[in-house]
Amino acid sequence: MSLRILITVVATALALGGRADAGPEKIAFPAGHTGHVLYATVDRYDIKQYRELYGTPDAVKAAREGKPLPSGTVLTLVQYKAQVDAQGNPLKGPNGRFIKGDLVGYTVMEKRAGWGSEYPAEMRNGEWEYAVFSADRKLNEKANYKACFACHKPHEKQDFVISLARLKGTAPAAAAAPAGDVKIAGFTFGPNKLTVTAGKSVTWLNSDDSPHQIAVTGLARSDFLFQGQSHTQAFPTPGVFNYACGLHPAMKGMVEVK
Repeated sequence: MSLRILITVVATALALGGRADAGPEKIAFPAGHTGHVLYATVDRYDIKQYRELYGTPDAVKAAREGKPLPSGTVLTLVQYKAQVDAQGNPLKGPNGRFIKGDLVGYTVMEKRAGWGSEYPAEMRNGEWEYAVFSADRKLNEKANYKACFACHKPHEKQDFVISLARLKGTAPAAAAAPAGDVKIAGFTFGPNKLTVTAGKSVTWLNSDDSPHQIAVTGLARSDFLFQGQSHTQAFPTPGVFNYACGLHPAMKGMVEVK
């Protein structure tokens, strides 16, 4: 969100009786993040990035004890370019994971008691604020902060933290799963167009180490699908049903039911 958009949002909040102290400026760069708990790593095939997620120790402890994330929780996403070959394909190490290259930047979400009350209800993410920092640790005032709130808003039941299962240490390990009609691999649906007869069901199988979520237009979203997990959706009536990943909207597909 640019400063101009931010001012508009704050003005709206003020009109609703909120305070004018919202925004990413609240968050200081977490200089000590490498001393926090590295609780997940993710290969992003769609944008050729290697990512590390760090959480403050108190937050990880609380999550793994089944307690709410405390005020002062800081979650830091560190983004790196994946090293690539001459054809632009990401290189992988002996563990089959991307090899991290140049640092891209940081995205930070921080929770503090009382934060968020200045936002209108349709935008508020509990007590969380978001900030984006460049590789040289400078705040990016032009980042699309509105998108941060919009992306995390559907995940209110898990305190707006998409990676909460990883933070808790409860994300299931990769396991064998039934064959799927649509395989999720490399942040793509394959095939991304499928034709079935009315009354049939479609099963999506996640092969990525990143969670995904099936969001068919007009239907309830699936639970998060971790590696090796699947989701089956029945299609009793004819029609064309578009869908996307609820976590990565650029991932799209279609089911035609005849």
